[in-house]
Amino acid sequence: QVQLVESGGGSVQAGGSLRLSCAASGRTFSSYIMGWFRQVPGKEREFVARITSSSDSTRYAESVKGRFTISRDNAMNTVYLQMNSLKPEDTAVYYCAASRFYSAIPGRYDHWGQGTQVTVSS
Repeated sequence: QVQLVESGGGSVQAGGSLRLSCAASGRTFSSYIMGWFRQVPGKEREFVARITSSSDSTRYAESVKGRFTISRDNAMNTVYLQMNSLKPEDTAVYYCAASRFYSAIPGRYDHWGQGTQVTVSS
C-alpha cells in the first residue's frame, strides 16, 4: 500500500514555471511506476507523464512534451513534475498516481493523491 500527497500547485502567468512534488509513504515506492495526470471540470482525467521505477524510461503526452519533465528520487520517496513554459490550457487539478503497469490509462493506476490545483493565467 502506498499513500500519495501532492504539493507545489498554485497560480502562475503564462510562460512561467511550477514544480509539483508527490511524496509517497510506504517502503514499496521504488517498485512502482509513477504517473502524473490532470483533470478539468467536465472532462476525463488526462495522462501527462509517467516514469519507470528505475527512471530508465519516461513518456509524455504530446501536449506537454518539451515543456514538462518527470523525475523521481526513490531515496526520498518522491516524484516530481517540472512544468516550464506554462500555458492557460495547462490549468487543471494535477494528480500523481502509482501503478504496477507502464501505462497511460488512469484505470491501470491503483493509488492516487488528492490532487493539487494549477492555474495559468494569460
